[in-house]
Amino acid sequence: MLEKLKFAMATVKEMYELPPVTINLMLAQSEANAPFFKTITQRFYQAANKRHPKFPLIRKMEYGLAVCDLQAKEGAYSSWLDSAARRNLKKAIRLGYRFERIDYNAHLDDVTKIHQSTTVRQGREMPQHLLTGKAGPHSDPPSLSPFHDYPYFGVFKDGVLVAYASCMVAGELCALQTIYGHADYLSDGVVPLLIASMGDYMPQHHPAVRYFAYDTYYGASETMKRFKRKFLFFPHHVKWVLGA
Repeated sequence: MLEKLKFAMATVKEMYELPPVTINLMLAQSEANAPFFKTITQRFYQAANKRHPKFPLIRKMEYGLAVCDLQAKEGAYSSWLDSAARRNLKKAIRLGYRFERIDYNAHLDDVTKIHQSTTVRQGREMPQHLLTGKAGPHSDPPSLSPFHDYPYFGVFKDGVLVAYASCMVAGELCALQTIYGHADYLSDGVVPLLIASMGDYMPQHHPAVRYFAYDTYYGASETMKRFKRKFLFFPHHVKWVLGA
């Protein structure tokens, strides 16, 4: 019990020493876009500022969001990565995989195969509905502005989608929402190619985006923490600005 208490105190101390960032979701810029984008931005802001379920004195996404500052250095995001991440990226390219933004609804059969390619991901059981059901279409409207979007991206091999991800773009933020790779192709570096390419894509197509975020850091397994660090996602103390 004493060791657990010491660990908890050390974690809290570390959290309060995290580097601070302020992220503006630029809600006002959504007024000229489809109402969908205003709604999801407001919902994200509300979810980020809810009380943390385990630490009620802090907000849910206040301490420990895994963030990479895309403006921290010159050059493409992919060129900054950990050497192991760059090797994974080069391997995927050498093997003929390619990255592009996708129409998710046009690839539902491939998405279903990706979901059903393994029962366990990152040590957790896949949701049963993804393992047994066919992927369904979404009804998201197209974005009319670079300030807010909900794009899907994919990695292909010989015309087949083998990995995909979705992101929420809101002002200065690009937040990874879903990311899945087909189990048969993971060793080829398809997920590293997907993440690195998304990081390179954002400044070109969404110039307001500064912060690339990949869920929370604390609570993740040590393996997942190492993976996030390879792609420069480090825990931060985040102040959220709705920008209404």
